[in-house]
Amino acid sequence: MGTLNEKRINRIVQTILEDYEDDRTINKTDFCNQPDKEAITGIIEKLLKIMYPGYFDDKVYRVYSIKNNLSAAIEDIIYHLNKQIKIVLRYNADMFGMPDEKLSVMAEEITCEFMEKIPEIRAFLETDVQAAFDGDPAAVSKEEVILSYPGIYAITVYRIAHELFNLGVPMIPRIMTEHAHSITGIDIHPGATIGKYFFIDHGTGIVIGETTVIGDHVKMYQGVTLGGLSTSGGQRLKGVKRHPTIKDNVTLYSGSSILGGETVIEENVVVGGNTFVTESVASDSRVSMKKQELQIKNRKK
Repeated sequence: MGTLNEKRINRIVQTILEDYEDDRTINKTDFCNQPDKEAITGIIEKLLKIMYPGYFDDKVYRVYSIKNNLSAAIEDIIYHLNKQIKIVLRYNADMFGMPDEKLSVMAEEITCEFMEKIPEIRAFLETDVQAAFDGDPAAVSKEEVILSYPGIYAITVYRIAHELFNLGVPMIPRIMTEHAHSITGIDIHPGATIGKYFFIDHGTGIVIGETTVIGDHVKMYQGVTLGGLSTSGGQRLKGVKRHPTIKDNVTLYSGSSILGGETVIEENVVVGGNTFVTESVASDSRVSMKKQELQIKNRKK
């Protein structure tokens, strides 16, 4: 095996270092002013402990000290979340160049407003757990649903991120939901609006776009897409309703795609598997593909 050419290696190092000298987005080296993805995912795990105390808490603690443990966890979340929010607020165009003291005040206010929402988030999560248990005959208990269902994990992270999104926090909500996406295969944009008793079964491959609106008691299976008809408009479509509205008591079976901001699926609709829907559907309807012919041929012949 030949020895490494030291001069060539030095040239490579110098060439790469020189490549950092322009002002391209990918060249940012200001680590102190970038959100910390590891810290944000750590906040998610800590929030799980207060969303579901007794399920994700540290088992080394004794039962009689759980309130003390939760108090410490809440204070820890407030500290770390406040720090990350202050960093990302600089990415809001209208806050560019804002004095550090004012950013600190805003970050603290947003952090406290979010933490005050936790009882409301937990009330929604209780309905989601109930919907999963009621809707899945394979569910043994609600405890099993909380501890093992990827849909519940993805919905929980979404509900956390959605509140931060509504409070105008940039970047962090998307980092949170993409973290859940990487674990579960379920992609829910934090800007989507989702009602109570939301049930995701199996889940892998689900996509729910930013401007989607989902009502109460909606059930969704793997591979469902709630997307836009076209993304060719790019940034020009920002702020436009691009994704469908799904009203109450709708079931969306696996592989169905519901597309378009003007598409409304009314109440009590069942959308069958592998369907492609780009127009509104009236209430109490069933949408299905025309049965295809199944052919089976003997390979030996």
